[in-house]
Amino acid sequence: MKGLTIREINIGDKASFQKTITETDVYLYAGITGDLNPAHINQVEAEKTMFQGRIAHGMLTAGLVSAVLGMQLPGPGSIYLGQELKFVAPVKIGDTIKAEVEVIEKLEAKNRIKLSTICTNQDGVEVLIGVATIMPPK
Repeated sequence: MKGLTIREINIGDKASFQKTITETDVYLYAGITGDLNPAHINQVEAEKTMFQGRIAHGMLTAGLVSAVLGMQLPGPGSIYLGQELKFVAPVKIGDTIKAEVEVIEKLEAKNRIKLSTICTNQDGVEVLIGVATIMPPK
């Protein structure tokens, strides 16, 4: 299985992935990374925050972008070189998040592409925005 090469990619190409964030996702991510912040795993403490309940890790949401890049556009064999991220709204357990990417720049001489990265919830609210730099497979 091989992803798209830079010659097969065009500015404006898009791909997306959607997933409902579960309590299990949050606990597994916390265990894997060691990020046991009460905002993610302790309902009583999280209720005292501005979010008034638990939220998913921002980087868990960013991982959905990685899924699109690594599996669809450009896909398998691509190398994730960088990501600018801004977390603009919380993701709560039970939210359905859609991660979307769009090719915005091609740097053929360096075999690099830049893609806008946006995650929205089930209400269409942006929760994450950014730009990824990727090296497509040769």
